[in-house]
Formats: sequence, structure tokens, C-alpha cells
Amino acid sequence: MPMDPSSAMLSQALLLLQCIILTLGQYDICKSLVSTDDGPTWEYYACQPKPTSMKEYMQIRVEPPDITCGNPPERFCTLENPYLCSDECDASTKELAHPPELMKDRERTGLITYWQTVTWSRFPEPLLANISLSWNKSLELTDDIQITFEYGRPTIMVLDKSLNYGRTWQPYQYYADDCFETFGMSPKRVQDLSATNVTRVICTEQYSRWVGSKNEKNVQFEVRDRFAIFAGTKLQNMDNLYTRMESMKGLRDFFTFTNLRLRLLRPALGGTYVQRDNLLKYFYAISNIDISARCKCNLHAGQCSLRDGTLQCDCEHNTTGQDCSACERGFKAKSWKPGSYLPTPNGSPNICEASGTSGKCNCNQLGSFHARCNDTGFCQCREGTMGQKCEDCLPGYTWKNGCVPKVCDDELLLCQNGGSCVQNHKCVCPASFKGVLCEQPRCQGERGCDGASACYLSTLTLLLCLLANSLLKASA
Repeated sequence: MPMDPSSAMLSQALLLLQCIILTLGQYDICKSLVSTDDGPTWEYYACQPKPTSMKEYMQIRVEPPDITCGNPPERFCTLENPYLCSDECDASTKELAHPPELMKDRERTGLITYWQTVTWSRFPEPLLANISLSWNKSLELTDDIQITFEYGRPTIMVLDKSLNYGRTWQPYQYYADDCFETFGMSPKRVQDLSATNVTRVICTEQYSRWVGSKNEKNVQFEVRDRFAIFAGTKLQNMDNLYTRMESMKGLRDFFTFTNLRLRLLRPALGGTYVQRDNLLKYFYAISNIDISARCKCNLHAGQCSLRDGTLQCDCEHNTTGQDCSACERGFKAKSWKPGSYLPTPNGSPNICEASGTSGKCNCNQLGSFHARCNDTGFCQCREGTMGQKCEDCLPGYTWKNGCVPKVCDDELLLCQNGGSCVQNHKCVCPASFKGVLCEQPRCQGERGCDGASACYLSTLTLLLCLLANSLLKASA
């Protein structure tokens, strides 16, 4: 039986609304204004910043200092054409230089740019390079780390992480063409892991073997596959992941870091042993490092800003510090705690509470400049606000996230031309008038005006008007 046109239109509208809801992130709102018997007040939630690419904030250091090619100038060749060594690296010429910052450029010109090391001309001495990445901030991984190599991926490599700004390091993942021979570990893939060993450090052969294809450039540290162990293959059950973040020891810390380090231990060999008659084809070259993460704010901030050259959480819940890891002065009635993902979907904010002996540290946070009253027992009120706790409005003001001047009322500030005053906030005008007090004819001197133009107030109003119009046509 065919669906009624009006029902079909309603179903489409509901689908649109569902899509809008699905685009909203979890834990992205720190607080919301709610009405209580004592007046408007804030309701607090656990919150975290949105994920972002950390490439533009990344500081790169390469060791040893002379590992980057070009000083002195040097010829090199590729594994695909091992005896055509016409390319040159020269640090003194911009077009031929390959400095470390090219690992994070956006290549807007369309040309692939890359950092490159010296060749393995000193074989059998190992060709070793360390690439340290720092942000001076605690971060949490939200997607796979991807490193793009030009001219072949390393045969042996280790990804390390630090939780204390590079003072100590621990392995994140090992990469080798033969894990057992190189590291004494059986090869594994993330897909082999389970909920009980998801934080295990593994060695993988997946990204180290020579395949002879120029398209095989990427080396990954899989984050999404680890998330999928709890949230499903399409990450649809994020509530279960967040629940495990709270209940499983070490899981949340596993995705946390302040610094990352790539230890490049042996370059691509082209699927053979080292050929000593042509060592100019062995080197490392990285064109891109992508790291998607969020600032770690201990679930006390919904945003993270670059201030004074450093990423810092915009702390809520009366917390302070670069990671919101301490209570503000005057809010230390209890020990600081991080926010909690539980209970889903809003979590527990664990806000810092005002300290003091009198128990009288509760000014209305919207009406006063400070959360605590002064020595006289009164709060310092904002403009238009009055009362001991700054929770009442002076005449001529009305409450809207604090006291604001009235737009209209039923005595002095009257809406004109048949307009009606809504909660002292605005005049709702007839279709033919506009203005703060509905004092201006809407269509005077304008072309194409008619009563249908009333559906202009907001995007949501417009959508509702279009939906209503379509339903009326369908039912006619």
C-alpha cells in the first residue's frame, strides 16, 4: 500500500532531524542553563574538545643534527631506478632542500615535498634517525596516526610515546619485516587483539615489507581498530567505549601522550639484502605526518585554544591549568577530580566546589562578577542586577542569562501595530511590520513583498514553514 504523501513528507523531516542529531558530538557541552524554583542556574556536564589535526601545532626535532641531507650537497637515486642517480639534495637551494618542516606542510602547490636524510654511504654503520614530535600539551588520540614515506617504507622502525614531555619514553608499536628476528616478538595485527589485551604493545610486519609499489607509502598506528573492539566496526556504540575508558585500567592512558618519537632503524631495501655497490639508494624520506587528537582537559573543557604559542584548555567547572588539572583558588572545598564519562550520555563533571568556613561562597553566577560574596555578605552585582546574591533585576530589566534591558513590556515599552511582547525579550510582529517595536512597515519601497515573507525569523522557522507548506500541498 503506497504511503500517504503527507506521511512521506513527515518521515523525510524526521530523517533530516535524526541526521542533524547524529552530527552532534558527545561530551561537547560543558553546561546548560536550566530553570529551577530558585531561578535560572547552570547544569554542568563532563565535556571535552573536538578532535582536530595536530599537524599545525607540531614541533619537530630530528636527531642526529647532521642526518638531514643537503649539507654538504649529495646525489641520491631511488629503489625503482637504482643506477639513475641524477637527483640532488642541497640545503643551500630552496628547490633542492629537504628540511624537517616539510613533514608537516600542506603541499598547497600540488607538489609533493618531503624531509630526507643522507644516504647510507657509511654502511655497515647503521643509518639511524630519531624524529621527535612535541606539543607541550597532553593530548588524546582520536584517529589513526599516519606517516607517509617517499621512496620506500623503513624495514625497521619503532613508534614511541612520552607522557612527561620527553623525559622518559615507552614503545607504542614496533614495525619490522621480520618481527621475531628483529625484536624477538611474534608478529601481530590490531585485528588480532581483544578487549582484554587491547593495550598490548605489538610488533607488526604489515607496513615494513617491500611490495614494489609506489602507492604503498603509509605506515599507520591503528587507533580506530582499537576503538572498534568496544564500539563496533563502524564505531556506532561509542557509549560502550566511553564506559570502558572509565572501567578498564590503563585504557584511557593508552591513548594519551605529550610527545611522540619515530625511531628509524633501517631504511627500505627493495626486498633484497643491502647492495654495497650502490648505497645512494638507501635513505629515509617523509612527506607527511597526520595525527588526529584532542587536547586532554580531564573532561573539564569543551574547547582548547592556542595562547602564548601553547595549546591550553579553556577550563570550566571552576578548574584551572593547562590541562584543567587543578581547582581554581577559592574552589578547593574538595580534592580535584577529573570528569567522568559515566553515566552516559552526559557523564559527571565533578566540579570544584567553593571553599570557605561560612558556607555563604553562592552568588548567582549569571548576575554577579564573582561566585563568592564579599566580607559584608553581599555579591558584586552586574549591571541591571540587584539582591544579596544578584539574582533579581532592577526595574526596566528582565532576566535572560543575567539581567538585560527590557525590549518591551505591557506598560511603557509597548509593541506597536498589533505586535505582541514575548517575555519582555522581543516583539513578535504581524507579517506587514518589522522593527524592534514593530514600528516599520515591512514592504515599504521593497519589491516582491507579501505576507508569505513572514517565515524569515530563523533557519529552523524556515524549515518548519517549508515543511508545513509541503504538507498542506500534499493533503490538498
